[in-house]
Amino acid sequence: MNPKLKTVLIHSSLFIVTFVTTTLAGAEWTNGKSILSGEYSWADFRGGLPYSLAFLSVLTVHEFGHYFTALYHRVRTSLPYFIPLPPIPLMLGTLGALIRLRERAKTNTQSFDIGIAGPLAGFVIAFGLLWYGFTHLPPPEYIFSIHPEYEQFGLDYANHVYNTGFYKEGGLVTVTGKNLLFVFFEKFVADPARIPTMYELVHYPFLFAGFLSLVFTAINLLPIGQLDGGHVLYGLVGYKWHKRIASVIFIAFLFYAGLGYIHPKSGWEVLWYEIPLFIGFMFLALEGLQLSTRDRWMYALLIFTIQYAVVTIFPTVTGYPGWLLFAFLIGKFVRVVHPPSEIEEPLTTGRKILGILALLIFVLCFTPQPLELIIIEPMKEAVAQMGLP
Repeated sequence: MNPKLKTVLIHSSLFIVTFVTTTLAGAEWTNGKSILSGEYSWADFRGGLPYSLAFLSVLTVHEFGHYFTALYHRVRTSLPYFIPLPPIPLMLGTLGALIRLRERAKTNTQSFDIGIAGPLAGFVIAFGLLWYGFTHLPPPEYIFSIHPEYEQFGLDYANHVYNTGFYKEGGLVTVTGKNLLFVFFEKFVADPARIPTMYELVHYPFLFAGFLSLVFTAINLLPIGQLDGGHVLYGLVGYKWHKRIASVIFIAFLFYAGLGYIHPKSGWEVLWYEIPLFIGFMFLALEGLQLSTRDRWMYALLIFTIQYAVVTIFPTVTGYPGWLLFAFLIGKFVRVVHPPSEIEEPLTTGRKILGILALLIFVLCFTPQPLELIIIEPMKEAVAQMGLP
């Protein structure tokens, strides 16, 4: 087979599979229609298209922003690789997409341009999706088409469903977090009467896809290593200061992610093995700091000690364990320190302004707790008092 044809087939096949898996995920998030339920139709599949098309549009524009900028600088690169996820419950349908540079950028300017192009391009599309989603919100009664059981409470359903034991057999609810950009749209763009609760945002495909796009953008713009934000920070401050700033940010990120993951209330019957496993995990994640083995153990022990002390004094303080996987992947594979470029040159004023803008976008997009699964415990007495069947 012709090598070029083979390459095109691989990339197009990954895109098609990802399109299918994100559409299946979209149908489940939007309408609760899972292909694993045994009752699935083409109408259900079509119901997942708004989420799928919206989410993939951001990922595609993001990656082709990198791709075309690399071509402009004559840096050999691959087409985007889309990463599908199987259609199992509570999955997003994809882990995102990436391109592979087939040679290193020679100058810090090339690295900066290639790194910043993706998140800026993707952010523009995500911003447009959210603007459309917030200015075209359906009437509040829309939620009754997804949850007809809520209709008996009227538009005050939130006060009955989540806190009064409506789910007699218990339930699992996905709650989305908020970032500064979301707060802006809610305060200044959307009709306040139509804004959904964060318990139900997953049923609004443009809002949910836009929200996830912001989360992915923030992850890429973390100013660490060879993430997009790492390229940006390296171009702005150079190797020496990048290493210092990125190391501090990575340690803070790892600290926050694991805060409260090991809690004194667990009891020593489990803490005796949870603590060494967790410290070992942090030791592996800290590999990206380029420290000696002794120093990595010291940092891992110090981070855990402070975390444990904080949750002992303030038991309700928690981080976000969902970030632990990303911290591990960054520390183990992406690394924290940006390798020096062959040619160092000062950035133009325009690029410096764009770099500051990209870091500002990171602040606007970052969500401390993006998604949280809340288990609603059954409260049969409360249900009986409400006179529900």
